[in-house]
Amino acid sequence: MSFRVGGKLIQRNVRLGDSVRRGQVIARLDAVDAQKQAASAQAALDAAEHRLVFAKQQLDRDQAQSAQNLIAANQLEQTQDAYAAALAEHEQSAAQLVVARNTLQYNALVADHDGLITSENADTGQVVSAGQAVYGLAWSGDTDVILDAAAGDLGRITVGQTASVTFPALPGRRFEARVREVAPAADPQSRTYRVKLTLAEPGSAVRLGMTGDATLSRVATAGNADDAPAFKVPATAISIVARTRRSG
Repeated sequence: MSFRVGGKLIQRNVRLGDSVRRGQVIARLDAVDAQKQAASAQAALDAAEHRLVFAKQQLDRDQAQSAQNLIAANQLEQTQDAYAAALAEHEQSAAQLVVARNTLQYNALVADHDGLITSENADTGQVVSAGQAVYGLAWSGDTDVILDAAAGDLGRITVGQTASVTFPALPGRRFEARVREVAPAADPQSRTYRVKLTLAEPGSAVRLGMTGDATLSRVATAGNADDAPAFKVPATAISIVARTRRSG
């Protein structure tokens, strides 16, 4: 998770391992400059509104006088031009105020999903840039098991395929899973394909970062449904993770 604007980090509300809720403010930047910019934008909009009201009143008077041939045509054109400029200035000031208010809001880092803080990447007092990681957030909900399969095994792995997973840290327990995603391209370094399995009922005992063994069920092939035996992925090839996302 990161701020959409840069600034000095003055407040951190959560620590490593804490649970957070969607919409919770977990960190703040020094917002003094952003507050002044928002106040300046509001003042500019107020001034633009006054000029627009005056320009509209002048336009109404000149239109009425022009209808009675009391003023020259070029004077009415100048008034119309002044009104159009005042209207455009008002719209510009309104847009700038929206941007300034958004910037002020961006000085608060808000959790966009329920989850668990998995890393702390910045300290209070540090000046961070826009997009710089401040926290790692693992989403609550579905828990994924990640494994890397060799190219020769891809023919025996399909989306929706069932599997069972065991962990050395949880002896005697077996967890059901289902293949959620198979990477379309190989990793450029390992030349293996990333496969994601979603645990059906992980429970609280399954923790992020655990390693284990995954046994995938048979995949029926054309001609013989039994010619593709189940196969086992070693503990060194899989790890347990949660679906994650970085903000802004």
